[in-house]
Amino acid sequence: MSHKKEASQSREGLLRSYDQGENIPLRKSLEEAYASDSGSDIDATEFLDRDPLAEQSQPAVVAYGPAARLRNLRTAFNRRSKCAIIIITVLVVIWSILAGGGFFLYKKKPVDGQSPPWYPTPPGGTVMQWSDSYKKAAELVRKMNLLEKVNITTGTGWQMGLAVGNTAPATNVGFPGLALQDGPLGLRFADNATAFPAGITVGATWNKELMYLRGKAHGKEARLKGVNVLLGPCVGPLGRMPAGGRNWEGFGTDPVLQGIAAAQTIKGIQEEGVIATIKHFVGNEQEHFRQSWEWGLPNAMSSNIDDRTLHEMYGWPFADSVKAGVASVMCSYQMTNNSYSCGNSKLLNGYLKDELGFQGFVQSDWLAQRSGVGSALAGLDMSMPGDGLIWANGKSLWGPELTKSVLNGSLPIDRLNDMVTRVVASWYQLGQDDTSRFDGKGPNFSSWTNDKLGRINHGSPDDKDEKVVNQFINVQGDGEDSHRIIAREVATEGTVLVKNDDNVLPLLRDGWLSEDKHEIKMRIGIFGEDSGAGDGPNACADRGCNQGTLGSGWGSGAVEFPWLITPVEALKEAFNKDRVYVTDFPTNAPPLKKAPAILKDQDFCIVFVNADAGEGFISSGGIKGDRNDLNIQKGGDELIKKVSEGCGEGNGKTIVVVHSVGPVVVEKWVNLPGVKAVIMANLPGQESGYAIADILIGNVNPSGKLPYTIGKSLDDYGEGAKILYYANGVIPQQTFSEGLYIDYRHFDKFGVDPTYEFGFGLSYTTFEYSNLVVNKLREKTPLPSPRPTGVQAPKFDTNIPSPTEALFPEGFKKLKKFIYPYIEKVSDIKPGKYPYPEGYNTIQLPSEAGGDEGGNPDLWNVYAEVSVDIQNTGTRAGKEVAQLYVSYSDVTGEAKKVDFPIKVLRGFEKVFLKVGEKQSVKFNLTRRDLSYWDVVRQNWVMPSEGQITVRVGASSRDLKLTGWY
Repeated sequence: MSHKKEASQSREGLLRSYDQGENIPLRKSLEEAYASDSGSDIDATEFLDRDPLAEQSQPAVVAYGPAARLRNLRTAFNRRSKCAIIIITVLVVIWSILAGGGFFLYKKKPVDGQSPPWYPTPPGGTVMQWSDSYKKAAELVRKMNLLEKVNITTGTGWQMGLAVGNTAPATNVGFPGLALQDGPLGLRFADNATAFPAGITVGATWNKELMYLRGKAHGKEARLKGVNVLLGPCVGPLGRMPAGGRNWEGFGTDPVLQGIAAAQTIKGIQEEGVIATIKHFVGNEQEHFRQSWEWGLPNAMSSNIDDRTLHEMYGWPFADSVKAGVASVMCSYQMTNNSYSCGNSKLLNGYLKDELGFQGFVQSDWLAQRSGVGSALAGLDMSMPGDGLIWANGKSLWGPELTKSVLNGSLPIDRLNDMVTRVVASWYQLGQDDTSRFDGKGPNFSSWTNDKLGRINHGSPDDKDEKVVNQFINVQGDGEDSHRIIAREVATEGTVLVKNDDNVLPLLRDGWLSEDKHEIKMRIGIFGEDSGAGDGPNACADRGCNQGTLGSGWGSGAVEFPWLITPVEALKEAFNKDRVYVTDFPTNAPPLKKAPAILKDQDFCIVFVNADAGEGFISSGGIKGDRNDLNIQKGGDELIKKVSEGCGEGNGKTIVVVHSVGPVVVEKWVNLPGVKAVIMANLPGQESGYAIADILIGNVNPSGKLPYTIGKSLDDYGEGAKILYYANGVIPQQTFSEGLYIDYRHFDKFGVDPTYEFGFGLSYTTFEYSNLVVNKLREKTPLPSPRPTGVQAPKFDTNIPSPTEALFPEGFKKLKKFIYPYIEKVSDIKPGKYPYPEGYNTIQLPSEAGGDEGGNPDLWNVYAEVSVDIQNTGTRAGKEVAQLYVSYSDVTGEAKKVDFPIKVLRGFEKVFLKVGEKQSVKFNLTRRDLSYWDVVRQNWVMPSEGQITVRVGASSRDLKLTGWY
C-alpha cells in the first residue's frame, strides 16, 4: 500500500451508508451544502471527505475553504462587474498571504508518509498486570447494549457536562459517565485547587521524589473534585524547537528526563485512583498549523519522523509511561508522516498497542479525530469532546454514526467491544469502582461558570434547569498536608542558578555582614514588571497574556491561580526591615532619567524579566502560541542593560531573574560587568515569590539544573529547531531530518559552544566525584529475549443487534448539541460493502520488541549497575544531581557503522549531603538504556562487541568520571 493512500484514508475513512452497493458519504459535500443552504455559514472543515493529496492537480480556488467560498460568491453574481472581480482578486491575495503562502504552494507535492497500514487493533487484556481488571470489564461489557457502548466511547459534546470532556453513562449496568479535565499543572477551570509549578520547572528539579509527590497531590485534588481522567502529564512536545509554544508543559528536551519525570508523575496520580493521560502522541512539536484550517489551510501540518528517531526520541517517554501503567494516551492534532495521528494505524495499533503493549484507551485531543470508521479501525478508543469536525455543533463522527457503522457492518463489533472494554478496564484498574473514593456523581465544580448555580449542559440552549454546580470544595490540603508545601519545594528546586560571580549570592537577610557597614542599611532595588502583581494572575482567560510576574504559560495547560505570591511581596517579607531597605519598581520602564537616584543609591539591583508562550488557540503580544524568537520579551534586555549600568553608579551588583517557558538568549547582557548573578526560575506556579526568596537569601541551597540548553542564538540549535511559521504546502511539512540530534546532542555533534549546557546548574557549595564502578550484572547480547506470549484477551459475542434497539425512545426529549447514541429511523441502516483500507486484511506479525507494558520485558532488565561517590566539599549543606551519560565511541563490530550521538543521558540521581558528607550514588542501566533501534531488524540491538562507555558528572559538559561496560 502506498504511504500516500494510508494518509488519504486517515482523512477519508468517514462513516458511510450504502445504497445498492454505491458508497454515499453520510455528510454532504461542501458544494451540496452551499447549494442547499447558501445562506448558512458552513464551516469548511466539513469538506474533509475529500482527499487533498489526490487533488493536487486541482486549482486551490476550486477545492478548498475560503477559495471555495469565493467561487460560490462569484457564481452568485450573474453579471459580475469589474469592481467585483477586483474585490475577489484582492480577497484571494489577502487569503493567500494569511495562509502563509499555502495558496501559492498548493501544487507543491508533500513527501510520502512513512506509516504503513497496521490492522487490526490488538485487543487489550493481554498482560498479567491488567488481567483482573479486564475480567471484570468483560463481564460488565457483555451486559451492555449497543447504545451504552457508544455512550462510553463518545463524548457528549463541548460544554455538555461539567468537565471539559464528559461521557454518558451505561445506566443499565451501573457504569457512570466519566469526567475528563485538563491539565498537566493543575485543574483547569476549578476553584480552590493548587496551581503547581509547570512541567519544565519539575524537570529542572531533577528530583524523582518531588516528581512523584507533585503527581500524587495533583491526583488527590482531581479525585476530590470528582474527576475520573486527568489530562496530563505532557511529554509531547519533547522540545525539538526551543521556541515551541507548549514546551513548558513537558519536562525538558531529553527523552530520558521526560520519561522518568512522566513515569513518576503517573505513579503519583494513579495511586490516588485517577486515570492519568500521557500526551500528545506524537510529534506535536509546534503550534503553528497544528490544526486544520489554521491560516486558511485545509489540513494540519505533518511531522515526518523516521523509525529510529521515533523509538529513541519522541516515543521513548511514552514507553516509560506505558511501563508505569498509564491508563490513557491522548493522540495529537497534527499528522505524523502524512497521516493524522488519531487515525494513524501504524502509530496506534502497531507501535502503541502492539509493540508497547498499551492496555488502556486512546482518546483524541479535542477535535483531533478526523474520521469515523477509519479512526476506530486505526486504534482510537474514545472521541473527545464528542463533536466531530466543528466545535460545539452536536454533530459527531461517532455517536449515532458509530451506532450506524456497527449496525450496517462497516465497523466490526469486536472493535467496538475492545474500545469499550479498554475504557471500563481502566476504570477498574484504578479502583474507581470503590464508592468510598468515587461516588459516581461526577465533578463538584463547573468548568463553565463561577457561580454556585448553573446548568449541567451549559452549551445547550435547551437546558434551562439550574442546579448547584459549584460546591467550592477546597482540595488544597491543610497543615502539613497542604499541597502548597510541595508546590513551593518544586518551585525552589526547579530554580537554576547559572551565574554567581564573586559569590554575590546568597544575599544576607540581615544586610551587611562586615563591621564597617554594620550601622548602614543595605539598599536593594527590585525592577521589572515580572516582579509584581500587574493586573492579577487571572486577568486573562487561560493566562493568555504576559503581564505581572509569570507563573505559567497559557492555554489548556494553565489553571486559575488561587493566589500568586509575587517576588516583590516575598522579598520584602524575607529581609530584615531594620537592616535592609527594599524599594521596588514593578515596571519595565522605570523613570531612570527623571529619578536617577532610584538606581545610583542601590547596593544591589534585582531585575525580573520573562518570556511567555502557550497553546496556539490564543494570540498575545504578537505571539500565536509559539514564540517568535528566543529573546526576553517586553523590553527586558534593555531594562537589564540600563539597570546594570546605573546600579550603585556602576558599583552596584545586578542580579537577573528570568521566568520563562524555555531557553532564552542572554548574550546581550549576560557578560556585562555589572551583571553578577543570573537565575533561570522557569515557571514556578503559585508559590513563585517564596521560591525565589528562598534561593536569593540562602534559605535553600540552589540545586536546579537546566532541562534544556541555552544557546547564544537560535541558529545554534540547528535548522530543525526552527518553527515553521509559513506554510510550505497545502499540507505543511515538518521533516525531522536532524533525527536524534536536538538540543545538547546537536551542540555536541557540531561542536557548538552553548552559553549554558543541558544539565548545568550552580550551587552555594561544592561537590567532589570519585570512585566510579561499573558492575556487570548480565552479559551483553545483541537482541532481547523472545517475546512472551502474554495472556488471552477477552472474547465477546459478535452478533450485530437489531436496528430497532437503537431508535430514540418514544417521547424522548432531546437537547440541542448533546450527542446521543440513538438513530432516527431503521431505514438509515443500509448494509453494503465497506471500503476497508488497503492492508486491512494483511496479517501483521507481533513485534519482537513487544510482549508487555513498555515493550519486551527484557528491555527493562538491569544489565549493569553503576556507582559513584559524591562528597560535599563546601561550607553549606545542599543537593547535587549526578547525571549518567552513555556513549558508543568504543564499540566495535557492526555497531561501529551506526551513527550514534556523542553521548546520551541515561540516568540521574539527586542526593542531599551535609557539609563534608560522602555518599555512594547508584544507577541501574537497563537493556533499553544500552541499545539502539535497528530499523532493519525492527528491534532494540545492544552493541555486543567492544565496550560501551559510561560517564558521570554534574552536567552534559562536566563529566568527571569514565567507566566501561
